[in-house]
Amino acid sequence: MKGRLLVIEDDPDLGRMLELEFVDHGYEVQWVQSCGAGLEALRQHAVDLILLDQHLPDGTGYELLGQIKEVEPQLPIIMMTAIHDLDLAIESVKAGASDFIHKPLKSEELLRVTDKVIESKRMQRKLSVLQEEVRPPVSNTEFIGRSQEMLEVSKRIALCAQSHANVLITGESGTGKEIVAKLIHHHSGLKGPFVAVNAAAIVDTLLESELFGHERGAFTGANARKLGRFELAQDGTLFLDEIGDLAQPLQAKILRVLQEGTFDRVGGAQTISTDARVITATHRDLHTEVSEGRFREDLLYRLNVIHIHIPPLRERRDDVPLLVSALMDRIALRVHRPSLRVSGAAMKMLVTYDWPGNVREMENLLTQAIVNARDGWLTPELLPFQNQIKTAANASGDGGPLLSLDEIEAQHIQRVLQHTQGHKGRSCEILAISRPALDRKIKKYQLILPNH
Repeated sequence: MKGRLLVIEDDPDLGRMLELEFVDHGYEVQWVQSCGAGLEALRQHAVDLILLDQHLPDGTGYELLGQIKEVEPQLPIIMMTAIHDLDLAIESVKAGASDFIHKPLKSEELLRVTDKVIESKRMQRKLSVLQEEVRPPVSNTEFIGRSQEMLEVSKRIALCAQSHANVLITGESGTGKEIVAKLIHHHSGLKGPFVAVNAAAIVDTLLESELFGHERGAFTGANARKLGRFELAQDGTLFLDEIGDLAQPLQAKILRVLQEGTFDRVGGAQTISTDARVITATHRDLHTEVSEGRFREDLLYRLNVIHIHIPPLRERRDDVPLLVSALMDRIALRVHRPSLRVSGAAMKMLVTYDWPGNVREMENLLTQAIVNARDGWLTPELLPFQNQIKTAANASGDGGPLLSLDEIEAQHIQRVLQHTQGHKGRSCEILAISRPALDRKIKKYQLILPNH
């Protein structure tokens, strides 16, 4: 569907002709014959463009234009009139009309203008997304690998890209779930933008507004209408990260969107349609969440049409050398430092390490190494987890020196940080130490904060 049009035209022959013409060219059309019916139609359903006649039985198109712009200031409107009135045309454009067309209408011209206005609106929506959050371009770096596991992930991406079905991506934190979502969108052929929301990063009271938008005055601080992410993602992809952290009231509202393709802005009475493709991701086991009553089973079925699981780095160690090389080059460009050569001993440690933070942790570690290196080499001394490698060797019977108390403390604090995903407040509770004490130990032992 190219878009949803509202035709406000009192001439039944012309109205029916416009309705049929635009439907044949891929538009969804609602045709009404008066100002009142036009306003009622707008209250009931969102539209992408209005074709508005100047002379209507209960008012003028120019008057109705002003009323519509008070409610929907960004809605494109094309004025139609049989009178060649230059002043009226100028005033209509100044009042917010996107174009002004004279009758008798020429189908080719009207279709061309309509397509142009719809495409302009689509581009403005993309610009709104970019203005809200600038995201890096799609990168395949995190998916460089020769392991069978990553070949399977690549196949799944290729197979589901063209289907436009909902996709659920699972995997531990840091495995690159958003990168998979971006790759699916990139190869899908969708014209709209890629819009991402992390459900775990926004408090529940604000997340509803972030997803569905809000009307002016809907709550304290709502000084203007805001478009939600579902609306911004029209004709594109909405990526909902950490969907397993979504509160149950919001789960019900997401389910409605997936079932009916409609939603309401917070504080609004207008039903808005969306055709955004929905891709979700989580590090949680949603089947366990369902069995324990924290996640809706019917929502899981809607989300899990296609499932892609990304294996952690410890299950594809053969990919580590390739990833290290690719990430090193990318990081070096970003921090304006030369890339490093990796010593044999350091590479062995990199491959042996279990990477609880996966690719994200590797990128953080390599960034630190490139910044701190002085001789162009990545050596074991630049790896903060080397003591953990020694512990693993001791546990497996491979020998090695006994650890000092400092080494044991560093290992334990790193483990707690991984468990809390870098949340210092929860880490302090587990360790029974103050926040300043934790900060000092992180600095002393050069520990890595996951998700940072």
